[in-house]
Amino acid sequence: MANEDKKPGNEDQAMQARLEALSAALDRKQQDRDGTAVTEEANRKTGRAVSLGFRVLSEFVAGIVVGALLGWQFDAWLGTKPIFLIIMLMFGTAAGFWNVYRIAAAPTGSRGRGNRRSE
Repeated sequence: MANEDKKPGNEDQAMQARLEALSAALDRKQQDRDGTAVTEEANRKTGRAVSLGFRVLSEFVAGIVVGALLGWQFDAWLGTKPIFLIIMLMFGTAAGFWNVYRIAAAPTGSRGRGNRRSE
């Protein structure tokens, strides 16, 4: 009979130890999964920010370059040296700033993508 009294207690202790081990393993797994999800979201946000930065840079530089090229070509066609280059360079710079402003003023997120006006 003494053997029977010890057996349920030992089983309870063994079961409790297994339960604690499984609980600890689940906690570690959940922490790993949460850490990975946070890291992936941070990488996704960083990627979007870098993409937006390159877009802003390319829009601004493109406006200036196109303005300068048009001014240079107008000067070559009309025989005037720097006047159209300077004027069109200013227009290109203004266009570059306008494009950057439009990008910065555009609504962000899933709600704003479909509601953007075309100009």
